[in-house]
Amino acid sequence: MKTELRILRRRSREEEPFWQSFIYEAEDANAAVSTALNALNSREELTDTEGRRADPIRWECSCLQKKCGACAMVINGRPALACDSKLSGLGPVVTLGPLRKFPVIADLITDRSAMREVLREMKIFLRAQTEVSESMTDIAYEASGCLQCGCCLEICPNFCTGGKFGGMAAALPAGRLIEEMDGEGREELLKEYRKRVYEGCGKSLACRDICPAGLDVEKLMVNSNAAAVWKALDFLRKKRHEV
Repeated sequence: MKTELRILRRRSREEEPFWQSFIYEAEDANAAVSTALNALNSREELTDTEGRRADPIRWECSCLQKKCGACAMVINGRPALACDSKLSGLGPVVTLGPLRKFPVIADLITDRSAMREVLREMKIFLRAQTEVSESMTDIAYEASGCLQCGCCLEICPNFCTGGKFGGMAAALPAGRLIEEMDGEGREELLKEYRKRVYEGCGKSLACRDICPAGLDVEKLMVNSNAAAVWKALDFLRKKRHEV
């Protein structure tokens, strides 16, 4: 199977992007985009479709098993993982580009540190040892499957790098901790969740069908909203009534 990979390239942050195409012939019917990129970069001399010598294609990868989220990019116009995108289902011409919501470092590599910065600002970490209640174990376990790849943010109309809204990449780990935390830090996290997630979400659910890990983000978001907003408000109303 012969595939043309049309890649949006950029040598550095300062240079203008340009398109460059390469031909890859797959012997394996299950070959993924990551397979093609590795094969192209393994060539003794990489040349494009016009016969011009090309620099190695810069992209990120780690596990190549849909576990880490490092190889997230825009494939045929949609955010996806290169290791989870089979060439056989993408057509004879496959376009590859970097995630557009994050600053481009080079070629298909972007700076996704904004996601980690939001988690730091929201203080999404445990202050003390805790246990998940039996009723919430499944929810917490599913939320822990978030890869922090950025695909959901790429397609979210409300997220922009440097903004206050953290998107589902912040909502999932925050929602997990909301269920686990009891005492120190919980009220602060609830406040941050309402400010950085609930109030900024337009409820478009564009992220619903894009998660590479297959998480039911709508269910998880509803659960987190219930814990951080509605249950918290109900608790405050009862507290005022007691006073």
